Amino acid sequence: MSMDLGTNYRGLVVGVNTSVPLENGNYVTAINFDNAATTPPFTSVLQAINNFSPWYSSIHRGTGYKSQYSSEFFDKSREIIASFVKADYNTNTVIYVKNTTEAINKLANRLYKYGHKNVILSTEMEHHSDDLPWRDNYEVDYIAVDYNGRLSLKSLEYKLQRHGGRVKLVAVSGASNVTGFLNPIHEIAEIAHKYRAKILVDGAQLASHAEIDMKPDHSVQHIDYLAFSAHKMYAPFGTGVLIGPKDTFSRGEPDYKGGGTIDLVTHNYVRWAPAPERDEAGTPNVMGVVALVEAIKTLNNIGMHHIEQNEKTLTDYTLQRLKCVPDLQLYGNTEDSSDRVGIITFNIKDMHHRIIATILSHEYGIAVRSGCFCAHPYIAKLLDISKKDLKKLIKFGDGPRPGMVRISFGLYNTTEEVDILIKALIHITDHKAYYLEKYQFALES
Repeated sequence: MSMDLGTNYRGLVVGVNTSVPLENGNYVTAINFDNAATTPPFTSVLQAINNFSPWYSSIHRGTGYKSQYSSEFFDKSREIIASFVKADYNTNTVIYVKNTTEAINKLANRLYKYGHKNVILSTEMEHHSDDLPWRDNYEVDYIAVDYNGRLSLKSLEYKLQRHGGRVKLVAVSGASNVTGFLNPIHEIAEIAHKYRAKILVDGAQLASHAEIDMKPDHSVQHIDYLAFSAHKMYAPFGTGVLIGPKDTFSRGEPDYKGGGTIDLVTHNYVRWAPAPERDEAGTPNVMGVVALVEAIKTLNNIGMHHIEQNEKTLTDYTLQRLKCVPDLQLYGNTEDSSDRVGIITFNIKDMHHRIIATILSHEYGIAVRSGCFCAHPYIAKLLDISKKDLKKLIKFGDGPRPGMVRISFGLYNTTEEVDILIKALIHITDHKAYYLEKYQFALES
């Protein structure tokens, strides 16, 4: 195996050498394979926060030097965000929110016109955050996935034709948080635009793993709306981003009203501020934006193509090594990383996913995620859970739930860490009875 690029990047990330306690009282260096949930911060991000702190102040209405300094940084930061995803800043706006979930809820509110029951096409693989926000005010239909969990473009076109021009938006993840599948977002955009629909890309699992290109506004492959979160980009300070046409956010009322959203108010009249201020109620998270901007600078310095290639190499290595583990079942593309980011899900025969995850943490200091990953319909499809069994889950919801174990990589993970994981999994499968008895409590918590 060639030298791990992840080893070269470890110095950029806080906490990679932290020791954690095991069940037996010993300490080991923690291994974090839960990056799809959130990533640790870059050292450069923490330094940027420290450097900016002496100049931090309330923005936009203060006349003091610190306020002016903070305001100038905050306003110029939007151009850095737009450039990172190749959005045209002349025609598009960058709105700061808490996270991807808030961004999608905001878009759902801003696109809604009272009395118009437009159709939103979500997909069977979406995170709940790109499904539930659409359900109240729209008719939601779902683009199908195949038996491996890949999105069907034939289903997309069929649904667009079936709804006869009523589809307002196609809402699709850039990469699945369950299987890691990369969706062909530009091809999807081209198909959507052919039927006069727009496209939203949930970029939460894409932004820190692969280059994003929103394409020029006039392109048939243009991404109309994009959302992503800083906390999955090595900047965990509570900031997310929604990018879209200024026109969308310059009409109608904001979902949150108050300070910062207005231009003029009387007791019986309100003139709303232009975009993006109209949709950024209250005091903004300036420090969160400082963190995100610095994270983007660090990602750009490394090069997104280097990050993508390194994570693909690590994913390929892991997929092959996992095949050495007895009784292990993989989901999605089980062969290579050609159409995925560094996310791998699996189960082990006769072992509940939560028990496996608990053993890895308590016995080996390895952090993974287990469950349904806020994507219940997708998990049910991949696990081939029948409608009858789903009805039982709905009616009798108590007790252990079906799910999977998820490994998700960051740019700092290494093959040496994967080797430790594989050794642990083999030991677990070789001693199933012992571990099942010892960790039965994991199903009760």
